[in-house]
Amino acid sequence: MRRFSASIGLAAFAALGACNRHQSALTVFGEEAATVRHLTIIMLVGAVAIAAGVAGLMIAAVRAPEGKLTLSGGMRMVGWLGGVVPVVVLLSLLLYSLPAMRPLPVADSDLRIAVEGEQFWWAVRYQPPGAAPVMSANEIRIPVGRTVQLDLTAGDVIHSFWIPGLAGKMDMIPGRTNRLVVRATKPGKFRGVCTEFCGLSHALMAFDVVAMEPVAFDAWLAAERRPAIVPPAGSVAAAGAQAFVADGCAGCHAIAGTEAVARIAPDLTHFGSRTSLGAGTQPMTREALVAFILNAPSVKPGARMPAYTHLPPAEAQAIAAYLESLK
Repeated sequence: MRRFSASIGLAAFAALGACNRHQSALTVFGEEAATVRHLTIIMLVGAVAIAAGVAGLMIAAVRAPEGKLTLSGGMRMVGWLGGVVPVVVLLSLLLYSLPAMRPLPVADSDLRIAVEGEQFWWAVRYQPPGAAPVMSANEIRIPVGRTVQLDLTAGDVIHSFWIPGLAGKMDMIPGRTNRLVVRATKPGKFRGVCTEFCGLSHALMAFDVVAMEPVAFDAWLAAERRPAIVPPAGSVAAAGAQAFVADGCAGCHAIAGTEAVARIAPDLTHFGSRTSLGAGTQPMTREALVAFILNAPSVKPGARMPAYTHLPPAEAQAIAAYLESLK
């Protein structure tokens, strides 16, 4: 009895693990995810009904008097329940689910977002029709009710892109672009992850997904297109901007409107407006930011950003203040 109770408890905890609101295939905010959830529920109900039917037949067979079931009767039962019924059920499920397999149509006027998986972060490039691209990293924002095409690739090893509440998984393969078409149905902040082992910090490779009302999204994208804000002269942030260049940060990162134009590491143009740090794994706080600047590999093992433990604490604080000012 105790083992049975423990098994029930473990099953309940496993089920509850899929019930969070920011990263769950059951809490959907996209059309494709809603369809997948609907089909899953139908198949689950069907599986339970079949299991109940098999259990009922087993009980009836055990309780039946000897000789009640003849050989010919048994063969007919096997033929119907083992052949005809499964074929009809599976064919019905296939015909019912085929329309859901069609991808959403994409028009030339729809937004395209190129996402490239790196070790261990995400390069994001918004490509609105008829306008210059907008660079970002480790965060994806999409307008509610509009079709968006995600162009997925990888710069180093195979990654796998998954936003559980929006759509299904899709691999990101170096040298190849896979396309995932999505449409958000409600606003909110959610979470995406890499689901293909890609190195030491695979478990620390996530990203924030923000679904916004169309008007708010358009205003945000227009703001993202502008260059970074120049900090006031004499401020701590201005000193941090100078240290950012002097300490070699500009050799890997880009900040639009400054001399930092490298594309090796995440674009930091509007870093201060992002909701998390370290590819969705750290809170956007001054303490976490300083710790990442001084020793990124200790926070994210295998990260290609070198440790800067030689930096004076005041200089690291100044760089952090500068990055926070990049709204």
